[in-house]
Amino acid sequence: MKIKGIRWWMVSLVTAGLVVNYLARNTLSVAAPTLMSDLSISTEQYAKIVAAWQVCYALMQPIAGWFIDFIGTKLGFAVFAMAWSVACAGAALATGWQSMAFMRGLLGMTEAAGLPAGVKATTEWFPAKERSVAIGWFNIGSSLGALLAPPLVVWAILHSGWQLAFVLVGVSGIVWTLLWMLLYKHPRDQKRLSHEERDYILAGQEAHFKQEAREKGAWKRIFKTRNFYAIASARILSEPAWQTFNAWIPLYLMTERHMNIKEVAMFAWLPFLAADIGCVLGGYLSPLFHRYFKVSLFTSRKMVLVFGASCMVGPACIGLVESPYTAILLLCIGGFAHQTLSGALYSITSDSFSKDQVATATGMGGMCGYLGAAVFTLVFGVLVTQIGYSPLFVVLAVFDVVAAVLVWKVAREVLAEPAKQPVSVSSEALA
Repeated sequence: MKIKGIRWWMVSLVTAGLVVNYLARNTLSVAAPTLMSDLSISTEQYAKIVAAWQVCYALMQPIAGWFIDFIGTKLGFAVFAMAWSVACAGAALATGWQSMAFMRGLLGMTEAAGLPAGVKATTEWFPAKERSVAIGWFNIGSSLGALLAPPLVVWAILHSGWQLAFVLVGVSGIVWTLLWMLLYKHPRDQKRLSHEERDYILAGQEAHFKQEAREKGAWKRIFKTRNFYAIASARILSEPAWQTFNAWIPLYLMTERHMNIKEVAMFAWLPFLAADIGCVLGGYLSPLFHRYFKVSLFTSRKMVLVFGASCMVGPACIGLVESPYTAILLLCIGGFAHQTLSGALYSITSDSFSKDQVATATGMGGMCGYLGAAVFTLVFGVLVTQIGYSPLFVVLAVFDVVAAVLVWKVAREVLAEPAKQPVSVSSEALA
C-alpha cells in the first residue's frame, strides 16, 4: 500500500531525532545551578564545560557529515545517535568539572551528525520549493528539545537528582535509534512511495541534483565555492547567539533576574517555544517571498536571513528593561529571530551543494560556527562576571546582522554544470 505524502513522515522522524539531540545538550544548562552547587563548579569552569562540548562538536561536524555522505543517512545517523545516548547517560557519573567536561566533549563529538543528517534527508526527499518548509519543520526539533529540557530536568532534580535527568534523556535516545532503524528508508528503498510523489520530488529538484553523482565528500570542490565561505562566515557570527541561549538562559534567569528553580522551569522554555515558531514560519516565508516579491528561491532564502537578523534587536535591548517578564519576552524574540535565520542558512546550504556533498558541506559550516561559539563562550564566561549579560547580548545582535549582510553580498545561486549526456528524470536519480 502506497502512503500519500510519505516524505512528511520521513522528515517527522528526523524532527524526533533532533528533539532528543537537543534535549541531551540542554540538560546541562537547566541542571547547571544545582550541578554547580553539588560539584563546586565556578562560572568560569562551567564555561569550560560548555566550550568542551562546542569544540568537540565543531571538530567532529565535517567528519560526521562526510561519514553520512559516505555510508548513507539511515545508518550514519543511527550510529551517532546510539553513541550520543550513551554519552549523555554517562554524564550522570561525573564527580567534578573535569569529568563533566570530558563527558560533554564525548557528547559533542557524537551529536555532531544531527543537523548534517537532517539537511541531507530533506535534500533527498523534497523538491526545492518545499525544502525550506521541510527544513523549518525538522529544525523545530532543536528548539523543541530545548523547550522540553526545563520541566523534565527540574522534575528529575526535585524527585531524585540531576543525575536522573541525564539517564532519562540517554534512554530516550536509544529508543529513538531503534525506531529510526525500523522506520526510515531512502527514497530508492521506500516501497510505499508512490510513482506520483517520486516524480513530483524529482521534477522539483535542481538540475545539479539530477546530474551524475560526484565524488562523495568532495572537500576540495566545496572549498572552492564562494557560497561555502559565505555560509561558514555567517555560521561563525550567528552560532554564538544560539549557543548562548542554550547554555546560559537558566543561569541568567537565576543570577540576574533572581528566579528560583521552579520559576526557571516555568519560564526558561518560552524562548525555545518562540524559536519553534521561527523555524516553521521561516520555512514558509521563503516560498511566500518567492511568490509575492517575484524573486528566485535562492534570493528568497537570503531575504528570510535578513528578516531574522533584524529581529535580533530584541535581545539587544534586554539591558534596558527591569521586569524579568519583559526580559523573557525579549529572549523569546531572540529565539524566534535566530531560528528563522538558522533555517534560511540551512536552506541556502541545501541549494548550493549536490546530494552527495550536502551533509559534508553542512558539517564543515557547522564546524566553523561551533568553533566561533566556543571562543565566544570562553570569553562570555570571563566577561559575564565583570560587565554583565546585557552588553554581550548587544554583541550577539550585531554579529547576526553582519552575518546576514555577508551572505547577501557573497552567496550566489548555483547554476547546473553542463551534463556530458542527457539525464532522464527517473527513479534512478534518487539513488
